Amino acid sequence: MCDENTLNDMSEHLRATGADMTRRRFGLLSAGAGLLATLPRAANAVDVKESDVVVKTPDGQCEAYFVHPAAGKAPAVLVWPDAFGLRPAFKAMGKRLAESGYAVFVPNPYYRTAKVPALPDGLDFNKPDDRAQITKLMSTLSADTNVTDAKAFISYLDAQGAVDTSKKMGTTGYCMGGPMTMRTAATRPDRVGAIGSFHGGGLVTEGPASPHLLVPKMKVQALFCIAANDDKSQPDAKTALRDAFKKAGLKAEVEVYEGTMHGWCPPDAAVYNKDQAERAWSRLLANFKEALA
Repeated sequence: MCDENTLNDMSEHLRATGADMTRRRFGLLSAGAGLLATLPRAANAVDVKESDVVVKTPDGQCEAYFVHPAAGKAPAVLVWPDAFGLRPAFKAMGKRLAESGYAVFVPNPYYRTAKVPALPDGLDFNKPDDRAQITKLMSTLSADTNVTDAKAFISYLDAQGAVDTSKKMGTTGYCMGGPMTMRTAATRPDRVGAIGSFHGGGLVTEGPASPHLLVPKMKVQALFCIAANDDKSQPDAKTALRDAFKKAGLKAEVEVYEGTMHGWCPPDAAVYNKDQAERAWSRLLANFKEALA
């Protein structure tokens, strides 16, 4: 199902950066509480309602996490997880975003072939056997599945009473989710008004399907938070992104976060950098506040 070039681009990107794509181990009972304790709660956090849901798509039934303010309607946000998929860390991040006033949807991107948890804790991309497990699941995804899913998930969100459809929605992505935000924005420019990519891989490639070539189809305000070792591996990517958005007349904040390694934002990552992750989070909230008002 996967576009082999897309998978190769992502795999080579991860190997080239020397990325320590390893999930720290958490006890099953304490994982949620531990991660929530790691993420500071905003002083103005609102009460939220959260639920595990199943969404029908053209390709099957997708497990997902949906969380939103307990009262009123809010702009929607579609969160694309990293290569390790939907798990407590992304539920914690989704809940935190909802507490800031957004209706947040986090899917299991691997629903076609694997239920949650799609991958076990403690996998290390640098170990051949572990890498084989990760890339096997990644190979079930492609630009086409991304577009199919984006349409289905946006339709689901727009049918929810908690979503304010009079306002544009946002989408965020981590690692492999970075390109997914760009395809989502290009697929539904009428709905998507802001994107946030965190240590996104394969945002700029040599092929004709490179995500950055989709920018002319978008109507967004963008945020790209780039890991320092990703930038070292591909120093021209940030310039290509800036140029693409400038040419399209779209606002984009593209920044390399010094001292960070690929995967630094999720709190269960071995390379989690709390200070820089918090700074990136604050820039995401600022981007959404301006673009989704």
